Amino acid sequence: VSQDSRLPAEFEITDYCYSCDSDKKNVLSVQVFRWSDGSYLEDQDHWWLSGIHRDVLLLSKPQVFIADYFFKSNLADNFSYADIQLEVKIDCSRETPKDIVLTDFIIEAALYDAGSWYNCDGNVDLLSSNVANIELNRFPTQTLGFHGYMLEGKLENPKLWSAEHPNLYTLVIILKDASGKIVDCESCLVGIRQVSKAPKQLLVNGHPVVIRGVNRHEHHPRLGKTNIEACMVKDLVVMKQNNINAVRNSHYPQHPRWYELCDLFGMYMIDEANIETHGFDLSGRLKHPTQEPSWAAAMMDRVIGMVERDKNHACIFSWSLGNESGYGPNHSASAGWIRGRDPSRVVHYEGGGSRTPSTDIVCPMYMRVWDIVKVAKDPNESRPLILCEYSHAMGNSCGNIHEYWEAIDNIFGLQGGFIWEWVDQALLKDNGNGSKYWAYGGDFGDSPNDLNFCLNGITWPDRTPHPTLHEVKYVYQPIKVYLRESTVKIKNTNFYETTEGLVFEWAVLGDGCELGCGILSLPVIEPQSSYDIEWKSGPWYPLGASSDAEEIFLTITTKLLHSKRWVEAGHVVSSTQVQLPSKRDIVPHIMKTKDDVLSTEILGDNIIISQSKLWEITFNTKTGSLDSWKVEGVPIMKNGLFPCFWRAPTDNDKGGGPSSYQAKWKAACIDEIVFLTESFSIQNKTDNVVKIVVVYLGFIKGEDGALDESKKASALFKVDMFYTIHASGDIVIESNVKPSSGLPPLPRVGVEFHLEKSVDQVKWYGRGPFECYPDRKAAAHLGVYEQSIEGMHVPYIVPGESGGRADVRWVTFQNKDGCGIYASTYGKSPPMQLNASYFSTAELDRAVRNEELIEGDTIEVHLDHKHMGIGGDDSWTPCVHENYLVPAVPYSFSIRLCPVTSATSGQNLYRSQLQN
Repeated sequence: VSQDSRLPAEFEITDYCYSCDSDKKNVLSVQVFRWSDGSYLEDQDHWWLSGIHRDVLLLSKPQVFIADYFFKSNLADNFSYADIQLEVKIDCSRETPKDIVLTDFIIEAALYDAGSWYNCDGNVDLLSSNVANIELNRFPTQTLGFHGYMLEGKLENPKLWSAEHPNLYTLVIILKDASGKIVDCESCLVGIRQVSKAPKQLLVNGHPVVIRGVNRHEHHPRLGKTNIEACMVKDLVVMKQNNINAVRNSHYPQHPRWYELCDLFGMYMIDEANIETHGFDLSGRLKHPTQEPSWAAAMMDRVIGMVERDKNHACIFSWSLGNESGYGPNHSASAGWIRGRDPSRVVHYEGGGSRTPSTDIVCPMYMRVWDIVKVAKDPNESRPLILCEYSHAMGNSCGNIHEYWEAIDNIFGLQGGFIWEWVDQALLKDNGNGSKYWAYGGDFGDSPNDLNFCLNGITWPDRTPHPTLHEVKYVYQPIKVYLRESTVKIKNTNFYETTEGLVFEWAVLGDGCELGCGILSLPVIEPQSSYDIEWKSGPWYPLGASSDAEEIFLTITTKLLHSKRWVEAGHVVSSTQVQLPSKRDIVPHIMKTKDDVLSTEILGDNIIISQSKLWEITFNTKTGSLDSWKVEGVPIMKNGLFPCFWRAPTDNDKGGGPSSYQAKWKAACIDEIVFLTESFSIQNKTDNVVKIVVVYLGFIKGEDGALDESKKASALFKVDMFYTIHASGDIVIESNVKPSSGLPPLPRVGVEFHLEKSVDQVKWYGRGPFECYPDRKAAAHLGVYEQSIEGMHVPYIVPGESGGRADVRWVTFQNKDGCGIYASTYGKSPPMQLNASYFSTAELDRAVRNEELIEGDTIEVHLDHKHMGIGGDDSWTPCVHENYLVPAVPYSFSIRLCPVTSATSGQNLYRSQLQN
């Protein structure tokens, strides 16, 4: 009987098998129980899928065979050689004294440099690749509890294993009989590396490597918890391509092949025991298993089984006692056993506050940036801090992650962390009409369930990256670029890898347009070293100095010169953009007006303003809105332009119950605001300019009655909008927003308008090209980008606010013929947050899965002066950092709108408002 669903269960069935020459058939039957008392130790937050998730095989061994082995290496202080120890356990189908085994059998072992096998023409010279013979020591120093055989050897000038250089050797162990005939043989890949501790540091080969990690559940979108090698390889390829160098096996030992692949690709690993007792947090009077002696054997069996199965893998730097299981004597016992059995690795356990004696690493989960800094600076704490879980990637999330890495990169004692988590745990399900969708908790009639709380990945279930993965790649990138006063500093943060295998490219942009680019000739930068360039001596300087652009940005990109196991040559490893000084001071934008003549016509409740046949706009005097806009007779805008303060809540907005942002917004009825016009007036009208002032009052939907003084006092918002319409077709909108007192932080402050669905091509100068938000935009470089409205949408499994682009200076919306409108910031207003979608905010709020979204009749556009961050420190408390909140205070901002045609350039329109 076996109760650990993730570790091997071995059964001796020799006595029950018929021999090959028998006419009787052998039938292998396995009985799997879904629940047992062991289930109380397997309460992880993931799909509870029954059945066998691992391989099932029949293994035939000789009567005397190699049962187990433990490869150990002790490196010299200067890493010039490694002493090899190999513990070998020989088992017999019959009782045989240990000394008799040595009389009748020979145990041999050797280490081969397998790397040379791949560099030959197919003729492998095993003798030349043999780098160490490991010989039996008949009189070894006795190891407590070990009753096998000790073999020893020495490896000169070892090639060390690390995530950067995953050098591996092939270990071969041979058992021969007295005549020299091979009886049994075992082999595996092993790495030579040293894991050690120093004050506030975890060292690998003497270096305080930085853990740029993710948590990984075993999950396949069709096979559930069952693993296939192609999926494991896909995970490692995508991880390595995005600068991820570490994985925590959450929260159980994973498929044996996963470890072999992590050794091969180079991935630091925390291997975690299959212990989680989350449910006991609510058990009340029941005693916790970690405190109970009766549970000690069950817990230790899981820890011991993990260590004994996985002990020969170089990738594992730490053993974990499990996850979220409180803390008690049974943990102390397990930690003690590990330290006795394998002192070559450290022990990890977060439970009990992440700083108990049973952990060698301070390993909190979801600790805030300011708190991890306090721990790192605590003189009484000698252990390094590595976050076992942080940046909860549920839906549109991972805001503030750059703040974690500003701290980790600069504060001694902080050594990285593991994002929660790698993949959205959804399962592919047929919806009955031939199409499929990503199913989550409850979609299979399962109850109780956790709804979408297992959709926390930085990739979709099929490993398509979320936009968040761009930000992860950026903060994890090993080549850093900084602008410090007059110096561009390029730093190689690797610990083993030089920049010899990289090519550095530069590009300089003026107001989003490329001024020039080239290859940056640099000397080789050694690990943990940097190279400084005076920015005025760089090849980009003449281009920037001669440009009259308002903003000049320098982008330095590093690419691989040669292919690697996980990517082709030319892959972008790192890319950083810095702003250079420009010769033009940034001053308020102004309009350069034309002397064209406007036509103004009043028809009932409408005011129609036009210029020849070029453009025509219509204001509704009752609603106060800009109801329509035609360019060259083609309808472009419809359904009005209004203030907007609401967004479709994200998963993070919903986290926290009654204290969540969503709960506070809905309590304040921000999602139900309608705007009534207090006044509409034409303040000035000439042949070339019309000025209109509209005063809006925002009320809760459904409040009827006359707009008297008492009702005006109940308004949640007052918004004064000043329209200046020029004969050129330009409209400058100045908005003054005054919220009422007592409102919570706002989702957004901006304007909303609707475009015809044919106006489906977007071009913008801002951050991109992918989705980004005020607190998750470090990876999104400033530039001019193009996308379709359909391409702007991000299909999170559960819809919400998404698809935004940050720091937008200007944007154009055009149809296939080039007709459309242009929008930009104006005056002293900062860049905008842009969102454009076929799906309305109400629709994104209504639908509970992406496949349920119904396109509207228009394109909904948001231009936000302020947009609240998306947060991500966790998803169950309101935790957007204060500097990314939008307090309900007065705001003033200006936007410029104007018509565009195929002959018009958004870049030129933007430059037309820059002062000389």
